[in-house]
Amino acid sequence: MRLLLAYSLRNLRTRKITTALTAGGMALVLFVFAAVLMLDSGLKQTLVSTGEDANAIFVRRSAEVEIQSMVDRRQAGIIESQPEVLLGSDGAPVVSKEVVVLIALPRQGSGQTSNIVTRGVGAAVLTLRPKIHIAKGRMFRPGSNEIMIGGALVGRFTGLQEGSTLRFAQRDWQVVGQFDAGGSGFDSEIWGDNAQFMQAFRRDAYSSVVVRLASRAGFNSIKARLESDRRLTVEAKREGVFYEEQSRLMSGFIQILGVTLSVLFSVGAVIGATITMYAAVASRKREIGALRALGFRRSSILVAFLAEAMLLGMVGWVVGLSLASLMMLVKVTTLNWASLSELAFRFVLTPGIVLQSLCFAIVMGFLGGFLPALRASRMKIVDALRAN
Repeated sequence: MRLLLAYSLRNLRTRKITTALTAGGMALVLFVFAAVLMLDSGLKQTLVSTGEDANAIFVRRSAEVEIQSMVDRRQAGIIESQPEVLLGSDGAPVVSKEVVVLIALPRQGSGQTSNIVTRGVGAAVLTLRPKIHIAKGRMFRPGSNEIMIGGALVGRFTGLQEGSTLRFAQRDWQVVGQFDAGGSGFDSEIWGDNAQFMQAFRRDAYSSVVVRLASRAGFNSIKARLESDRRLTVEAKREGVFYEEQSRLMSGFIQILGVTLSVLFSVGAVIGATITMYAAVASRKREIGALRALGFRRSSILVAFLAEAMLLGMVGWVVGLSLASLMMLVKVTTLNWASLSELAFRFVLTPGIVLQSLCFAIVMGFLGGFLPALRASRMKIVDALRAN
């Protein structure tokens, strides 16, 4: 068997042009397949990493996103007074009552407008979200018209940079800092003081209330108590779960689109591999006859040609995945279908994607080589040796 595998590998090296063309077709399919999975992985990672599992978020019951939610001041006061809420060093609850509003800003260069999330936050916001840090400038001062911007917005929108002045909600806002949210969805937001945002946007209720739990085990008790409280109309979720749910609609669309394209392209690649392997069988009839005369079984011939086809798939996998990995250098923006705002994220290559693409390549090679390999294994020794 080792001799047959060496024989298959030698033939791939001998037929360089046909090997390159067939492997190139498979590489294209693998590139599309892996890139779509990386796109979906990047989207999920961006949204899921937006939330902290140690935090609980409260929104209006049945509200899927914060821009649809309203939590009035009385309800917010009840939420932050619960015993499960962590108290800071100053004895105050670690809570951020947040106001989330969409604004339209012109893009850099094109001038076309796009929706951006503005988030009014409380003083404890950085304690609630320890992954976020100030990259440039400083934190805005409570009670002022100062704002901070997420790093993903810099260079994409006109006037969004440290030291600039931005006008929205009939006010001028001074950009005093830029924060880094580690590639999460917050990187595509503008933050300011919640009280000032409520005044500017003429809101009398918060969009959400985010609390840090003293213990993660306390989530079920605070959720059950507040959701059954008749004074409240809120729903509690772990923050990570809340943002993960927002990725499901778009993630499902990407997966369906990716599978459809991959299947369509793979049909062409499999046909190409089949033609290549049929040509290889036709040109090597005497060699096949000689192998059979030397005592190699039909099953060994079948395995040898299948291995050759799957090696083609492996070559395509290496090339396709290598090209797809370069996509990690690219940052893309898209519309978050849940919040209707622009979201920036990167392609993410995971071990799972590497394994899935490898299996896909092997399957393509197997399908493309099975019929030619079956034909080679069924050749009669005499007929094969007589072939021209």
